[in-house]
Order: sequence, then C-alpha cells, then structure tokens
Amino acid sequence: MQKRRRAAYTLLEIMIVLGIIAVLLGSSIYLMVGQLGGAKIQRVDGDISAITSALRMYEINNRNLPTTEQGLSALVQMPTTEPLPRRWSQIMKEVPMDPWNHPYRYVYPGKHNPSSFDLYSTGPDGVDGTDDDMGNW
Repeated sequence: MQKRRRAAYTLLEIMIVLGIIAVLLGSSIYLMVGQLGGAKIQRVDGDISAITSALRMYEINNRNLPTTEQGLSALVQMPTTEPLPRRWSQIMKEVPMDPWNHPYRYVYPGKHNPSSFDLYSTGPDGVDGTDDDMGNW
C-alpha cells in the first residue's frame, strides 16, 4: 500500500510569505507618506482655482467683488453689509476648508495683488504671514 502525501503549506512557509507581504506593505506606506504633503499642496491649488472662479462669477453678477468684511461667505449667503449685491445668487454650497482644516483667507484689495484680491491658505501651521502660506500670488 502506498501512502499518499498531502500537498499543503507548512506553517513556516506561510509565515515567510506573510513576512514578505508585511515588508512590502511597510515600505510602500513609508514611500507614500512623502507624497501626502504634495497632494495637500495640489488640493490648495485646486481650491484656490475653484474659489477664484466663484469670485469672478460674483463680480460679473454684481459688478464688484465682496469686501474683506463680507468675505468668502458672500459666495454662500447674501451679504448684509454695504455694498449690497445687485443680483446676488448662491454660487457655492459651502466654502471649502484647506487641507489642514483652516479657513481660506480673502483680502480685497489684496496686499500681494493690489488691483485684485488675495486668496490664500495659512498652510500647515495655520499662522498668517509665514513662509508656508500658499495663495494666488
């Protein structure tokens, strides 16, 4: 009588395969962490472009941009301070927060763009006027 040998993986073989998978996953996660900062910067650029387009639409409809006091909320709800918009309509459902969960800053007329407006994120530190600020300048 011949003994049949069962084809199966040993515990050692399974542990080696799991170890290799863990090393591959760990190294790929380590490499992807560096890309996270770049993705946040790209998101700021995209948000600034979208908000700038909304501000231009507001300007076309109302013949002027919102004041600094009215801010970006003028894109979501009708301003109650002067100058009141002539033909206000809701342009955005909500103004997005930057990737670090800080509100975007809006200044009209701008310090960097005196003939237009400044729109910017205060960056990871959330502090206005530091080197990590990113804006439309």
